[in-house]
Amino acid sequence: MKFIIIKIFFLLLCSALASSLFGQYNWKLSKEKDGIKVYQSSVKNSNYKSIKVETTMEGTFDRLITVLNNVTHFKDWVYNNKTAYILKTISPVEYYYYSETFLPWPMSNRDAVEHLKINRDTLNRFLQINAVSEQGMVPEKSGKVRVPSSSISWHVTMPTAKTIFINYIFEAEPGGSIPAWLANMFADKGPFESFKKLAELLKR
Repeated sequence: MKFIIIKIFFLLLCSALASSLFGQYNWKLSKEKDGIKVYQSSVKNSNYKSIKVETTMEGTFDRLITVLNNVTHFKDWVYNNKTAYILKTISPVEYYYYSETFLPWPMSNRDAVEHLKINRDTLNRFLQINAVSEQGMVPEKSGKVRVPSSSISWHVTMPTAKTIFINYIFEAEPGGSIPAWLANMFADKGPFESFKKLAELLKR
């Protein structure tokens, strides 16, 4: 009887966790082109929409990790990235990096410090990559607006030996005075352009 009660409690707990994790999004397809799907979702306690990208492209786990670890070349594929560089390396799969994003006048560029971790399943079934903003590591810079908070999540699998399927979720509070309606209007452009260039880069 005690075992049955514990099992029921565990199942209820898992159900509650699943609801809290997946119930916070209501994804709506915003753009679909060149095999890249971009979704947007309103989220609680924010006026800025979350973004999800789903796409399958040529590549492998190793190739994707190599691209992500080459931080100084983010400008080659990350939309409007002006500069990026590693601040502190914890291990080959964990590091802190600084990134600055260009925004057209009269808006100010945004910058952020991100803490990135890569988790590769021991059986090579999936690759999980998470990056969250870190405050206080680098002083705020004149003429730039520090992003108050951001979160990036990649869940990557390999449908075949030469292709990867990416499920990518991005959330951020851009800070400053960017109107939410304006940011949301163009929210799908950056992710689409980034993943289009990433696909080209992974083919090389």
